[in-house]
Amino acid sequence: MNKKALREFVQKANREGYGSGRQDNWTKEKDGSTTIIFGSGDFRMHDNFFGGEPYAGREVVFLKNAAVWMMVYYGKVIPGQDIIQVYKVIQLALSNAPDEMPVRGPKVLEDGEFRYTNEWKGNLEEFSGEESITKSDKLVYSANYIGGLVDQQKEE
Repeated sequence: MNKKALREFVQKANREGYGSGRQDNWTKEKDGSTTIIFGSGDFRMHDNFFGGEPYAGREVVFLKNAAVWMMVYYGKVIPGQDIIQVYKVIQLALSNAPDEMPVRGPKVLEDGEFRYTNEWKGNLEEFSGEESITKSDKLVYSANYIGGLVDQQKEE
């Protein structure tokens, strides 16, 4: 698998999916979850999440209908905060994902009185990380994520 193509696709999917702020490509599932599907070329991503607050979900990337990459995530807005405003900062962060690690937002992003930070270990093949948002230096949001390549070892 071409890992550069995977990285470019994940970045594009995050920008065009939840990061776009649009909801016209969201599907409400029978189990109460929401799915955002994005495809380009031979790649397709399913971003499926539950919530509300707190929220949890997973992103799965398929290459020619075979799962090749996955990330799971869990996050929450601190009670009493403006959820809509915090989610807008998350969308802005996703739409500015760094080239070297496009799974969430950049290491730091400033938006008015909000500051988004993202710390991760690893690379697209195997990683974990934590993102947070502060407003005037007070924590208003935090999330954790983990993921990497899946189903890459073939039986001989």
